[in-house]
Parts: sequence; structure tokens; C-alpha cells
Amino acid sequence: MSRIIVFTGKGGVGKTSIISAHALRAARSGLNTLLVSADMAHNLGDVFEMETGGGRVQAAPHLTILELDPGRIMREHYPDLNRSMMEMLGGSLTRAADKVDSSFMIPGFEDLFMLLGIRDLYESGEYDLILVDCAPSGETLSLLKLPELLEWYMEKFFPVGRFMTRALAPVTNALYKVKLPDEAAMDQVSLMHRSLVALQDLLKNPQVTSVRLVTLPEKMVLEETKRTYMYLNLYGYHVDRVFINRVLPPQTGNSFMEEWRRIQSRYIEETESVFRHIPVTRIPWYPKEIKGIQAVELLSKELPDNEVLFASPASLQSEDSSCGGAETYEVTENGYRLRLSIPGADHVSATLCDRDLDIRVGTVLRKIPLPNVLYGAQIVSTALQDGMFLVDFSAPAAHKALR
Repeated sequence: MSRIIVFTGKGGVGKTSIISAHALRAARSGLNTLLVSADMAHNLGDVFEMETGGGRVQAAPHLTILELDPGRIMREHYPDLNRSMMEMLGGSLTRAADKVDSSFMIPGFEDLFMLLGIRDLYESGEYDLILVDCAPSGETLSLLKLPELLEWYMEKFFPVGRFMTRALAPVTNALYKVKLPDEAAMDQVSLMHRSLVALQDLLKNPQVTSVRLVTLPEKMVLEETKRTYMYLNLYGYHVDRVFINRVLPPQTGNSFMEEWRRIQSRYIEETESVFRHIPVTRIPWYPKEIKGIQAVELLSKELPDNEVLFASPASLQSEDSSCGGAETYEVTENGYRLRLSIPGADHVSATLCDRDLDIRVGTVLRKIPLPNVLYGAQIVSTALQDGMFLVDFSAPAAHKALR
């Protein structure tokens, strides 16, 4: 089975250098490796000092690099899907797009086509390992929660929209000269819905996909790394390793650098304490830029052994229940309990909204569709214990009667 590893971190922490070192190490070990940039500010070509041109480029034996172009993915693989979505939004938008450019894309859909492109690459079976260099952490979170968000909208509105379109299309066309989406367009949107379900299953499958965080031994960077870890867990993504980059050597021989080393030591200790349930790797500070294949190979020697570096995410999972994973449900004496790992959260709220459970952590809201067995249940209590959020539900009346 192929493997996907997603790298993210605050801008400027050196994640592109570290993921490039992973890619070269994997290729040198004989793994057919694809290094993908999902950051619109692509710089893989800069690291390897070669022209990429938007297509696949052979950087070394067994190593291919690709800087994703969402417009190209849309044109080559999903042209009907983009047009169908525009028709769903209104015929006037479709006509305007035709006048401007046949490659016009709905704003915000760039992320969707990049994710679909990654899924297609995985399903092609061409590569043993796919490494994804994502944008800075805030944009990565928006990217990774997109499949679930779009699927939620599709589940809620698409069945009703399809029925209303069939019923109203003859009327709107005859009276108002407005063309609603036809059956072919609706079929394309239905196909997108199925693609989103498959995409989400792929990205949240711990046997296939894991996330690696790159940080620096500095306060602001560490705080953002902790928040990123918390939100990734909230959405059910598995983080299997953290890299602390640009660590100063033990003896610098310079009073100014010694003070910086002392500051770094404090934050390294805090990082290793916060992420005590997952492996943490220190990467030393290099006096030169990581540019060119030789520099990338030098950096790759600082990485752990291949046996742990490229092992299955599930085999690296800690037995501690506070580590990663999607939400789980269990039967209790008086009803049901939801367990969701949200390490680092100090306040979490949960409210019922129809058939959804709204979980809010800080400014982030996740809507979790509840299983049918909980329809009609009420929240009895919530608790946050050692990074695990617990929601207890009463048993619905129908289930009580059966008991």
C-alpha cells in the first residue's frame, strides 16, 4: 500500500528543506517517491535548483517532484465538474465565465482541485510514497478541513436542490428565461460528492496518511505548532512526528550564540514535553542554505533511520488514548459517549444543532453529523480530561423502550 505524508508548519520554519530531505532519503532507499508541492508559492524547484514548469520533473533516480497547478488539474481531469458547479450557482455566472476564459475557476476551489489531484496520484499506484509540502499551517488547516466541510454542505442541500431543480426547471426557463442546471450537471455534482467522501476517507486513514509538523525552538513558532496540532486532532488527522529545526550546537564559543542556545534549550524542552506521546526529532542549524541535491543529501543524514521514518503510521501510534485519531462512540450505562482527542485545548464547547454536534475550540467550529442511533438524544454532560473531550448523550426514547 502506498503512503502519504503531509508536512506543515509556520511559514519560514524550513519545512520544504526537511520534506526534500525525506524525499531524497526515500528515493535513495529504492522507494518510488513523489514530492508534491500544494503551496501556491512553490519553491521545490528552488531547493533542487531546477526548472519545474508545472509538470512532473525527475530530480534523482526514483524521485519525481511536482508543483501542483489547480487550474491544470481542473482543465485536464475535471472540466465538467467545474462547469457543473458554476451552473449550480447560476447560468449568468457560466455565461460570464465563457466570455472571460474557459479555464475560469470558482474562487476557493483551487484547494479542492489540488486535493483531488493528490488523491488521483495516490490511486494511480505509480508511487510507493507521496510527500506533500503544504502551505503554512493556517492555510493547511483550511485545506484539510475542506473535504469534510464540502461533504457536510452536499449532504444537507444537494438532495433538496436536485428535487427543486427538477421541479422548477421548466417554469424558470419558460417564465424568466433562466436556465437551471440540467441532469448532467447534477450528476457531475453527485460525482463530486462521492469523490469528497473517498478523499476524506483517504486523508483520515491512519494506515495511509499522516501529518508531520516542523517547528523552531522559539516561543511564537511553538505556540502556533501547538495550536496546529490541536486543530489537526479536532478534525481527526494523525500526527506521527515533530521536527525541531535549526537547533544550535552544544558549544558555540560565542557569548551571543550561547544566550540563544540557552533560550532554545528551554523551548526544546517544552516541545518535547508537549509532544511526549509522539517522536520528536532535532535538526541542527546549518551555516549554509539548503540548495542543491548535495545540500539536501547532507540534511537527509540528520533524519531518523528508514525503519521508523517511513513506517506505517498505525505502527507508530502510541497506546496512549490522547494521541490522534478520529471521533469514536461507545455505549454507556445510560446512553452513549463520544470521545474526541483535542490535545492542548483548555476550553471546548458542544451543542446540538438538528442532527449535528457543533464542537467549538477557540475560533474554530467543527460540525460532526451524528449517527442515526443518536437522533433524538440530548447532551447530558461534557468533560475535557487529559486532552480527550468526552460528550455523554442520553439514550433516545425509542432505544430506552427497547431496553
